[in-house]
Amino acid sequence: MNTLIGKPRWALYLQLMRVDRPIGILLLLWPTLWALWIAGEGAPDPQLVIIFILGVVLMRSAGCVINDYADRKIDRHVKRTKERPLTSGQVGEREALRLFAVLVATAFLLVLLLNPLTIMLSLGGLFLAASYPFMKRFTHLPQAYLGAAFGWAIPMAFAAQTGELDPRLWLLFLATLLWAVIYDTMYAMVDRDDDLKIGVKSSAILFGKHDRQIVGLLQIALLATLYVAGHAFGMGAIYLFGVGIAALLSLYHQRLIRNRDRENCFKAFLHNHWLGAAVFLGILLDHAV
Repeated sequence: MNTLIGKPRWALYLQLMRVDRPIGILLLLWPTLWALWIAGEGAPDPQLVIIFILGVVLMRSAGCVINDYADRKIDRHVKRTKERPLTSGQVGEREALRLFAVLVATAFLLVLLLNPLTIMLSLGGLFLAASYPFMKRFTHLPQAYLGAAFGWAIPMAFAAQTGELDPRLWLLFLATLLWAVIYDTMYAMVDRDDDLKIGVKSSAILFGKHDRQIVGLLQIALLATLYVAGHAFGMGAIYLFGVGIAALLSLYHQRLIRNRDRENCFKAFLHNHWLGAAVFLGILLDHAV
């Protein structure tokens, strides 16, 4: 049964933007806040914090719209996505593209309030966000491309806060990329059977029966990268405590996906934002004491 019939236009747009499912906003927001707080040495410019939070919401929403546009013919064959507004025909293709353009233009107006280096970097971020949805047609690792798109907020945050690109920031970028491959593989495990039928590529398909083991190795690599990044930026024991909480959460996520049950794999994906929150809390408190 299509639950979208009879919904007002604005409600369909919000659903297309996934405002009703803020998990993507949180997964993009936490690395952005990591970078802002580290670049600002615990006291980032409040105006920058507001601009970047609004930018996260706008660009994640734009990403969802262009993703649904790219997958409009694929989604009708996937149980979880077949009733999305664009796939179900409740929102037209041109209508979706206009909404995408408005969201991107609004985000770019925010970027124009920042320095020239950040404006230049934003063009790379736009390219990554707009091209990501098409990657699943060409590579089994679109999750890594997503990580690059989400991680691009990190050099932008450093550029906005400090006016330069500290080489150490790429450790945070790498951590974000690894983390995205981890949680998006868990997400891909939910749709693996459908993706195999329709020929869509994903890391869950690439990893096959070794998916849990490879995700575990990636989790270890993520934690090691966060440790090295903390050491490089002179973070102390409280930050390491936050990374320790992230390690415990990683074990919990492994437990959730152990039987590859769809519901629990999706639960592990959703729960991952707490890992990002734990790391941010460690950064926040480490700078506060």
